[in-house]
Amino acid sequence: MAELPIHSVLPDLLSALATNPNAVLVAPPGAGKTTTVAPALLHQPWCTGLVLLLSPRRLAARAAAERMAELAGEAVGQTIGYATRMDSRSSAATRVLVLTEGIFVNRIQADPELAGVSAVLFDEVHERSLDSDFGLALALEAQGAFRPDMRLLAMSATLDGARFSTLMGDAPVLASEGRSHPLELRYLGRRGEQRIEDGMAQAIRTALREEPQGDVLAFLPGVAEIARVEERLAVLGGGIAVLPLHGTLTPPEQRAAIRRDSEGRRKVILATSIAETSLTIDGVRIVVDSGLARRARYDPLAATTRLVTERASQAAATQRAGRAARQGPGVAYRLWEEAATGGLPPFDPPEILDSDLAPLVLQCASWGESDPLRLNWLDPPPAPLLSEARKRLEALEAIDPSGAITANGRAIAALPLPPHLAAMLLRGATAGCALLAAEIALLCQERGLGGQGEDLEVRLARWRSDRGERAAKSRKLAQRWAQLAERQVQMGVRQDIPPAILLAFAFPDRVAKRRDGSGETWASAGGRSFRLDPASSLITAQWLAIGEVQGKAADARILGAMAIDPADVEAHLAHRIDRVSRCSFALAERRAEARLERRLGAIRLVSGPDPKPSPDALCAALIGGVREHGLGLLDWGEKAQALRQRAAFAGIETLDDVHLLAALEDWLAPLLAGKRSLGSVSPGDLHNALQGLAGWDAMQAMDRVAPAEFASPAGTRHAIDYAATAGPTVELRVQALYGLDTHPVVGRDRISLVLSLTSPAGRPIQTTRDLPGFWRGSWRDVAKDMRGRYPRHHWPDAPWEAQASLATKKRQGI
Repeated sequence: MAELPIHSVLPDLLSALATNPNAVLVAPPGAGKTTTVAPALLHQPWCTGLVLLLSPRRLAARAAAERMAELAGEAVGQTIGYATRMDSRSSAATRVLVLTEGIFVNRIQADPELAGVSAVLFDEVHERSLDSDFGLALALEAQGAFRPDMRLLAMSATLDGARFSTLMGDAPVLASEGRSHPLELRYLGRRGEQRIEDGMAQAIRTALREEPQGDVLAFLPGVAEIARVEERLAVLGGGIAVLPLHGTLTPPEQRAAIRRDSEGRRKVILATSIAETSLTIDGVRIVVDSGLARRARYDPLAATTRLVTERASQAAATQRAGRAARQGPGVAYRLWEEAATGGLPPFDPPEILDSDLAPLVLQCASWGESDPLRLNWLDPPPAPLLSEARKRLEALEAIDPSGAITANGRAIAALPLPPHLAAMLLRGATAGCALLAAEIALLCQERGLGGQGEDLEVRLARWRSDRGERAAKSRKLAQRWAQLAERQVQMGVRQDIPPAILLAFAFPDRVAKRRDGSGETWASAGGRSFRLDPASSLITAQWLAIGEVQGKAADARILGAMAIDPADVEAHLAHRIDRVSRCSFALAERRAEARLERRLGAIRLVSGPDPKPSPDALCAALIGGVREHGLGLLDWGEKAQALRQRAAFAGIETLDDVHLLAALEDWLAPLLAGKRSLGSVSPGDLHNALQGLAGWDAMQAMDRVAPAEFASPAGTRHAIDYAATAGPTVELRVQALYGLDTHPVVGRDRISLVLSLTSPAGRPIQTTRDLPGFWRGSWRDVAKDMRGRYPRHHWPDAPWEAQASLATKKRQGI
């Protein structure tokens, strides 16, 4: 075997693992770590059992096992084997088993001691997948509790070795220099309005023209973009083979992409990020990078994971470019300007920070740890996502309120599926239709089974009749899942459950009813709205069980669903249908309206008047109307309004809008007992309620600071208007003020009352804030006028010395 860069550091690595339980290996792409380290461990004295090599992807796991077996001169499945969800090759002779990270998590859960395992190698840990982080946390727990003799090795091309070393107990860090083949970077840029598939097709043609030797590896964000670029390159000619490379292809199709062409043609490999790391693709000398990546982003509000297209990170761009120089000098074409490289995010974010953590929480509970934060993490899972996950698991009755796993949770955790799909499979097994449930679960998990299209029943039928290798293997996997589920439950009476209802059991919040005549918009039981392609065959359905969506929480696009017969909604989902009395507030009538509804979550099935609504619900609707539309809806009356005005002047906040709205349940609710309309509350009741809310002390303070009335020298009492524009104002006949030579004041700051003075007939005479000044000023002219108009009344020259009286001169004896 040719000497690889990893061989220079291999003796030091073996020496480190001979004396330490853990180690960290940093080796650049192409150094040979994936295919060299694991076999080398088999000859160590401490390595008497199995070596597990964890790979982030099925393609990489299979390719690594096949390459190691080829180097050993054996068929895969003998000394070197692999295990993925869809495929496995191993035997009693297997010493090195390459498996995906998810398979490892299931294995260590089933056997925490990892009996018969001497070492676990975590490859490409820099990718920071959730399963990788979790698997390492569990392995460290198992090593500390049960297996101090077991070795753990973290390997990567771009690794923060110091952080992993600390996490793994100050493990030694070893670094391989790697090969040093020249790599040229060429920046092509891309116009903003140009579609990515057009730009990539153009760049690939440029690369083929400028570089006459070597295969091309082109990185695109997803399968759809790969298909469109493949269409645009169909005219390249017979001397060039254009091959896709992504996770939904069959193993033979993937092998054709990563191996040299059997006919000696140049290859153009159109790949997703699946080809960034782990395996060397023979013959690649040219890389064309779109600079884009498709990543899963979890939306906790919608409890869904959606795929988003984002800029690739600097680390990913470096990895991609490095694929061109693994076997010799290479060139990488980049579809962005050189100056933009610095603006790319430095690294891909760890999955644990933006993922559905329900599987993690359940697996931790199954492990015996109710709080995942107590495990050893490089980056701990976010507390809000943990809380959201716990709520959903409690709804599935998989964990109890303390976080401990339940019997149902153990059955769910025993299945290699997300909790909601596992719960559906168990329910199907109980009803005697485990295989159908397993098929539906697999359709939701594996893209491309049964082809494309939104109708999952159509895809299910196509998948069942598909005679291809991938379809056959996936059907066997569904059978294994069904058998596993049947072992977890006690079979009941066999039921004929339609496929759509099984799907609804997995995604109860995504049961949806058409919202309009076109069938394009749908309202779901969970309250979200969804959109359906108008060209879909499901457009005529009345109800849908939605299994796959794409987009944000509002108006997400339906990618996979099954039509539900309306009769099946009543027959199979009756346990989720509630009779609900709903009271709403009718603004125009200022009244509460009660309706009795049958609802499936947020979907209203039927509605009619409720003859016996809850008094509390009516009251809540009326209070809600006031809270939303304001206190102006109430018939306050003058006394209540005056009381609030006095309180505002006195600085007593209890009766202002903010405090009244905040305390509606305290003072308004008692007045609404037995009532349906705000108009039924009398002004007097409102006034009394305000006095009670203010309290005795506040009322006493109000009487001192903002008295309701002004008592005149004549013995008359007059209401003070605290809402007047000019300030606190009192209107009274001028004769009531005779004998008063000081101006009346109110308030803590002794504010002068505005005196609105009138004639005996109530007509305005004068407005003043200075009564003594008025007496000695304009009164002379006023008195002269009044004597002519009202000769029977007394108009003295010195009113401040006169007797206050509203009576005529005759009655006064003047």
